[in-house]
Amino acid sequence: MPPSAKITKDMIVDAAFEVARERGAEHINARTVAQKLNCSTQPVMYHFSKIEQIKKAVYEKADLFHTAYITNIPENSSNPMREIGLSYIRFAATEKYLFRFLFQSNGFSEKNLQTLIDAEELKPFLTVLQSVTGTGSEQAKEIFLSLFLFVHGYASMFANNTLEYEEDVIASHLYRAYVGAVYAFKEELK
Repeated sequence: MPPSAKITKDMIVDAAFEVARERGAEHINARTVAQKLNCSTQPVMYHFSKIEQIKKAVYEKADLFHTAYITNIPENSSNPMREIGLSYIRFAATEKYLFRFLFQSNGFSEKNLQTLIDAEELKPFLTVLQSVTGTGSEQAKEIFLSLFLFVHGYASMFANNTLEYEEDVIASHLYRAYVGAVYAFKEELK
């Protein structure tokens, strides 16, 4: 009889990620992960003594996946902020379970909006926004916050409902929100 394949921690996280992606993070447990790996639950529990540890690792993997997804925009894009917003909404429409796990679970517990806006991962987006709008760092954060709340609301609608994804319509709404946020900010400065 050939030796059985060694189940690694990475294999377990990858299998749990697929469970979260296909059925939702609430379905991650030793049995569903073991089924994905075609093994017993013993290797799963050997590497992770608690299911919450697996979910935390899957959350981190999903976060990286999401970041890669929304930042994969053409270099020659005439409006990178629009592309990022559309990608965020498209992610919610196509990866409903991952979006819910990332943004509608308790992943942001003990954080506030200012902490999220000040996150290191957001700096490249804010730099682009500063460049496009001709504003300073703090002003770009205010504009970004307005846009983020709009985009997140739109994305949440797709993640939680069966809606038809119409990119042209969404792009038009996103453009109006962007122009409105920049206009409102510049009006406040007068």
